[in-house]
Amino acid sequence: MPDHPHAAHADHPGATILSFGGKTPVIHPSAFIAPGARIIGDVEIGPDSSIWYNCVVRGDVNAIRIGARTNIQDGSVIHCDGPDPAKPEGWPTIIGDDVLIGHMAMIHGCDLKDRAFVGLGAVVMNGCVIESDAMLAAGALLSPNRTVPHRQLWTGRPAKYVRDLTDEALIRMREGVDRYVHNAKAHKGALKADG
Repeated sequence: MPDHPHAAHADHPGATILSFGGKTPVIHPSAFIAPGARIIGDVEIGPDSSIWYNCVVRGDVNAIRIGARTNIQDGSVIHCDGPDPAKPEGWPTIIGDDVLIGHMAMIHGCDLKDRAFVGLGAVVMNGCVIESDAMLAAGALLSPNRTVPHRQLWTGRPAKYVRDLTDEALIRMREGVDRYVHNAKAHKGALKADG
């Protein structure tokens, strides 16, 4: 029996869905929350999005909003930051629709616009923006308050502009979103069959 009344959820077996500070995560029924994932506090997750195995989405000190058909891959951490004298509203984390976030990424107090891409093991810090159809490469570190503009690829630690993205790259990103929507449905079905 879980220690907290919201620590286990029948629709998401093996995941922790935890109320915190009077806020309970709001998860669309079509979303996939994998076993081992932890969803805490002021979090909203949209239709057909997927939070994969052992991810943490912790909305304890501010809001986290995740749009539709977005995937947050295994082991990633999504957090936010609370208010301080210089920024009374703090740093919520806002993630749009059709966003791809690779395994083991760290997303913190930032804004990922629709169709943004964050590569494996990349770090996005407070105040950052990744615009639509823009890509932060695997292993990159986007320093606070930086913006990756529309259709640009940035890489490195700290991340810098490398080149513009081709139409073919954008097509592959959109195909990746579709693959993850279908794969999430398959995993959700496997869990129901196993349960």
